[in-house]
Amino acid sequence: MAFADNSSSPRRQQQPPLIPSFLYAASSSSSSKSLYLEKMLGSSGPRSSPAAAAAAADRSGFLVPSPKEPSRKMEMYSPEFYAACTFGGILSCGLTHMSVTPLDLVKCNMQIDPAKYKSISSGFGVLLKEQGVRGFFRGWVPTLLGYSAQGACKFGFYEYFKKYYSDIAGPEYATKYKTLIYLAGSASAEVIADIALCPFEAVKVRVQTQPGFARGLSDGLPKFVRSEGALGLYKGIVPLWGRQIPYTMMKFASFETIVEMIYKYAIPQPKDQCSKGLQLGISFAGGYVAGVFCAIVSHPADNLVSFLNNAKGATVGDAVKQMGLVGLFTRGLPLRIVMIGTLTGAQWGIYDAFKVFVGLPTTGGVTPAAAPAAELAKV
Repeated sequence: MAFADNSSSPRRQQQPPLIPSFLYAASSSSSSKSLYLEKMLGSSGPRSSPAAAAAAADRSGFLVPSPKEPSRKMEMYSPEFYAACTFGGILSCGLTHMSVTPLDLVKCNMQIDPAKYKSISSGFGVLLKEQGVRGFFRGWVPTLLGYSAQGACKFGFYEYFKKYYSDIAGPEYATKYKTLIYLAGSASAEVIADIALCPFEAVKVRVQTQPGFARGLSDGLPKFVRSEGALGLYKGIVPLWGRQIPYTMMKFASFETIVEMIYKYAIPQPKDQCSKGLQLGISFAGGYVAGVFCAIVSHPADNLVSFLNNAKGATVGDAVKQMGLVGLFTRGLPLRIVMIGTLTGAQWGIYDAFKVFVGLPTTGGVTPAAAPAAELAKV
């Protein structure tokens, strides 16, 4: 192949470097080869036909991929995949929980002192009168750090356990019992996530429900430890598991099911043909509906967590006696439905947006196909 002679110009154009063929896919088309060669030669070189350019590339043994092919795609279930899911969980949980701190603050106080905080509107009014606008964000630091740690473990380990349990079950049973896989994977992940969250949650509740206890995490944590001991930070771990494990099981299993149904019955085309914007909208909608279910299922335990972390030496029996069985299920529930629905929808939206950003598919929406019987017989 001839190159244009630019010897008369001040600087002679250099011949483009040849690149070893093993770096490129052997399936590249003739047109993609010619496009690549024309780009390398620039406008100063002679234009040859696509066929001639492709033939020249084949004679020299160099195969060139299509310009549209990604140079590298993140492998599913690789260490990079799990790292991306973990970081996505940090963003989705930490940022969203911090943003709804005012709602969480009112909700916790309604649970602890319903005589003073009688409703959502009056609760905001009391806080504004007593503590000012800054009081609405009291406890935002332990909220941000605690739920960032929880989100990292929750989403990262969910992806890990979902794959782990699917591999144990095998292709046929993983498809047949996929909902059980979602439930088991999310429950396993949340056990670990709550161990990371519990100390921050204990300090957060004390800071938010006892004015004057501490300004935030930096002074609240050592004060809490002096008062309750280091193990006191985990006094609420069992109620926290009771709140968060059912919540997370519902959050992941219902989300996967809802999104799958949306793609199956409401969207007239397969998921991989939908735009990324539409997919992220479906992730938010599925997350919001799932969040409503989550709030209802986990609300009694949420009342217990708030009560136990606010009262020194209190027990579950004390909480039930003081709040009553009906109050345990209903006190603060409407506000929590609004908060958790919005929170869960935003979490799935942020999580899947980050996955799209790093080149991964959004979560859910595709039913895994069972392995053919012939392949199962070989296993």
